[in-house]
Amino acid sequence: MFNELQSWFLNQDNIFQAFLATMFTWGVTALGASLVFVMGDMKRKYFDGMLGFTGGVMLAASFWSLLLPSIEMSEQLGMISWMPPAIGFATGAMFLFALDRIVPHLHINFEEDEKEGVETNWHKTTLLVLAITLHNIPEGLAVGVAFGAVAAGFDGATVSAAVVLTIGIGIQNFPEGTAVSIPLRRQGVSKLKSFWYGQLSGIVEPIAGVLGAIAVIYIQPLLPYALAFAAGAMVYVVVEEVIPESQRDKYTDISTLGLIGGFILMMILDVGLG
Repeated sequence: MFNELQSWFLNQDNIFQAFLATMFTWGVTALGASLVFVMGDMKRKYFDGMLGFTGGVMLAASFWSLLLPSIEMSEQLGMISWMPPAIGFATGAMFLFALDRIVPHLHINFEEDEKEGVETNWHKTTLLVLAITLHNIPEGLAVGVAFGAVAAGFDGATVSAAVVLTIGIGIQNFPEGTAVSIPLRRQGVSKLKSFWYGQLSGIVEPIAGVLGAIAVIYIQPLLPYALAFAAGAMVYVVVEEVIPESQRDKYTDISTLGLIGGFILMMILDVGLG
């Protein structure tokens, strides 16, 4: 059964593969959010450890799955090896910086008076979901660009590497879904609504994934820039959002170990299987 499913997947169009992959990462987000039905609450130290783990996976994926291939593809295209990665990385970070300034949102564990973006009286629940949604844009884009690179036929760009990146993003999406639904439940939101908002935060990934795949397939010289763009956006999210959220209580050592564990796991997946 597994071999048949694998064969079917490999025979699909790369854009459709990107769609299926990001639907998987969205599904894992929903799975993490579903813990709200079986857990009343979560101790803060576990919560911070999960956030740190998420950051570690994102940092490792940013280098091994995105920046390093960007450098290699720049060389293949006859470009200055460091220029497209540097430009793409900076542009990705600035893109998230702009969204962070414009879109109203509230990071998990932050007080309501610490909300960011333009002034609004939107409900705290909406602001929390928007914060995680911003987080998920570069993740979906990264998966889509990886499958687009396969379609573009670049050396080193393989379906297995794209699948490994998908698995890594999916693994860290599980605690992301939980990180939305459990705090919402703690604030008095019903279990069903907490789950709904938790999974909703991942809906942007299939959209970003398909757009990323289409862009690099039809504009191939864009690929090194797109890979680095996704990396810059992910690193911005980790430094501006994930790490600060995980360091706001007394369990800073646990969140730091979580980050190191996530980094090591993603490195092993990418280097060993990609």
